[in-house]
Amino acid sequence: MSTAPQVATPTEPADQAHPAVGAATSLLDAYTPGDRFLATPGRTLLARGPGRDVPYDDRPLSARVDATLAAAAAAGQESPVVMGAIPFDHAAPAALSVPDSVRTAPPLASDPLVALPASAPSAGEWRIQQVPEPDIYGKGVASAVERMWRGEFSKVVLARTLELTSGAPLDLPAMLQRLARRDPAGYTFALPTGPGRTLIGASPELLVSRRGSRVVANPLAGSTPRSADLAEDVRRAATLLESVKDLHEHAVVVDAVHQALAPYCTELTVPARPTLIRTATMWHLSTTVTGALASPDASALELACALHPTPAVCGTPTQTARRVIAETEPFDRGFFTGMVGWGDADGDGEWVVTIRCADAEERTLRLYAGAGVVAASEPEAETAETAAKFRTFLTAVGAEL
Repeated sequence: MSTAPQVATPTEPADQAHPAVGAATSLLDAYTPGDRFLATPGRTLLARGPGRDVPYDDRPLSARVDATLAAAAAAGQESPVVMGAIPFDHAAPAALSVPDSVRTAPPLASDPLVALPASAPSAGEWRIQQVPEPDIYGKGVASAVERMWRGEFSKVVLARTLELTSGAPLDLPAMLQRLARRDPAGYTFALPTGPGRTLIGASPELLVSRRGSRVVANPLAGSTPRSADLAEDVRRAATLLESVKDLHEHAVVVDAVHQALAPYCTELTVPARPTLIRTATMWHLSTTVTGALASPDASALELACALHPTPAVCGTPTQTARRVIAETEPFDRGFFTGMVGWGDADGDGEWVVTIRCADAEERTLRLYAGAGVVAASEPEAETAETAAKFRTFLTAVGAEL
C-alpha cells in the first residue's frame, strides 16, 4: 500500500533564533563577479578581495588548507575561513582561498525578504549545443548497462553538458538571485575559479558538515522530476519512495557514506529507509546520517575528502567507475561533481556536492547534469533525468532546451 511521501530538510538550526530582516538577502544583493558567495541552511557568507590562495603542491589538500589558515592567523587575521571549490579530480588544482575578511549572516531561508521575486530573465537569444547529443549519451548509458550485466561494475554516473552562448555579457548577479530565491533552503554559490571564470549553481546535496564533534552527511541518490500538477507531483514522489531501482541505488550510496565515516566516529546513526527532499525541479531520495567524532583532529574538509567521490556522483567500484567516466564522457568535468564549501581553523565547516551548476565565462555558460546508471537503467529515462536537472539553470537564465 502506498504511503504519503515524507519530506525532510536536513538543515541545522539557524545561528540566530530571530535574525534581522534583510541580513542574509543584503549579502545576496551585494554580490558582484569576483566575490565569493555561499549560502547554506546554516549561514550566508560573502567574501571580497584577494586573500591568500591555497597553494597547489604535493601535500594533501587538507594539510595545505590547514597551513594557509594558520598563516592567516599568524599574520593577525581573526577567525580566518577558507572558501572555494574543489574539482572532481582531487589531483587537479583547487580554487580555494582564505579571504582577508568574510561577511556572514543567518541562512537565506530565515530571511523573509528572500520570498520577494527576482527579476525575470531578459529576452535575449541563447545558442545551445548539447555535448554529447542525447542519442550519443543514450548509447553511452546502454553500453554501461551491458558492461554491468557482464559483471564489470555495479554503477556509474554519466553526465552530459549544455554549452550556452549569449549575445550579451553574462549577468551573474541576476542569475545568482534567481537561483537563490527559487530554492533558498538549498546551497547556492558563486565562486571564482580562474581569471574571468565563475562556478555558479544551487546544489541540494550536503556532502558533510562538522560543528564541534557533530557530523552530518546527507547523501542523495534516486530522483524523479517534479510536476506542476499537485496530484501528479505527489504521485511521483510516492512512486520514488517505492522504486526498487532507486532504493537500491540509494542504499549503495548510503552504505558507502557509512563505511567512509565509520573510522572517524564513535557513533553513527543511519536511518533504515530514506525520506524525500525536493527542489523546484526534482524529488530526491535522501538519508541524513549523523555521528559523533572520535577525535577533534578530523576537520570537515578531511571528512569530505574521505567521502568524495561517493557512488552518487561517480559509481562503484570507484576506480572502475572513474575509468568508465573518462572513456564515455567527451569532456573534462572540472569542478562539476566536486565540492564547494567553507572551513575554519577549528575544523568546522560545510562541504557540498557541486551539482546543478555551470561554469561561466564572458558570454558562455557550460551546464552539467548527470544520472546514476545501474543494471536496471534505461537510456531514455536517464536522458530525460538529465534534461530535468538542466531545468534548474535553464530557468535561471531564461533558456529552453
